Amino acid sequence: MEAIAKYFQFYCISSLRYLLFTGLFFVIFYIIFNKKFKKSKIQLREANRTDFYREIFHSLQSNLVITFFAVLVLFTPLRSHTLLYKPLSDYSIYWIPLSLVLSLIVHDTYFYWMHRLLHHKNIFRFAHLVHHQSTNPSPFTSYSFHFLEAITEGLVLFVIVFTIPMHPITLIIFGLLGFLINIYGHLGYEIMGKSFRYSFWFQIINSSVYHNLHHKKFHGNYGLYFRFWDRIMNTENPNYVKEYDIIQENRFTNTTN
Repeated sequence: MEAIAKYFQFYCISSLRYLLFTGLFFVIFYIIFNKKFKKSKIQLREANRTDFYREIFHSLQSNLVITFFAVLVLFTPLRSHTLLYKPLSDYSIYWIPLSLVLSLIVHDTYFYWMHRLLHHKNIFRFAHLVHHQSTNPSPFTSYSFHFLEAITEGLVLFVIVFTIPMHPITLIIFGLLGFLINIYGHLGYEIMGKSFRYSFWFQIINSSVYHNLHHKKFHGNYGLYFRFWDRIMNTENPNYVKEYDIIQENRFTNTTN
C-alpha cells in the first residue's frame, strides 16, 4: 500500500513539475517575450494549439511509466539490490558530482543506441512516430512519447542504479537536470551565448539547434546530451554547424552578447 501511495504522490509531483517548467519556458519564449526572442527561433513557422495539447497529453501519459519505474526502484524491495546508498559517509562527497557526470554519460550512451533502434523502419511507426509528430518541437515535446517509447526511455533508470553507486540526492539532481536539458533541446529557440560556439564545450555538448535538426530531418543527431556518439558513428547531421552558425549570426548581428 505504501508503494501505491508513493506512486500517486510521485506522479502528481512529477506531473506538476512537468507542467510548471514546460509551461514557464513556453510562456517566456512563446508568449511574453516571443518578439524579443524572434531572432533565436530555429524554425520560423509556428506550431498550433492542437500540437501543444497532443504533446501535453502524451507527456502526462509517459509520466505514468516513468513514475512507476522510479517508485519501483526507490520504494520496493528491489531497492536493496541496487547500488543506491543512504549515508553520505559511504562515499566521498566528491562522488556526488562525479557520479552525476557518469550517470549523464551512461544515459547518453543508452539513449543514443535506444534512439537509433526506435528509428528502425519496422519499429518507428509503432512507438517513436508519436514523438516525431512534433516536427517543430516546443517545451511540451520533452516527454511526448508513445507508451512503448516511455518504457524504453524509463528503463535507463535501472541501468544507472545497477551500475553506478548513487545517493538519492544525486538521482534527484540527475532527473531534474536531464529534464531541463530535454526542455532546452526541444525549446525551439537557441539560447546559447555567442562565446559557446568557439569554446571547448561546443565540440562536446548538444544544442537546441542540434536536436531540432533531428525533429526536422527525422534522422541523424541521435544523441541526448553529447555529440560524441554521433561523431563516432558518423550520424551527425553534416549541416549542423552551418545551421547553428546561421541562427547565431542572425541573433547577434548588430547586438552584443
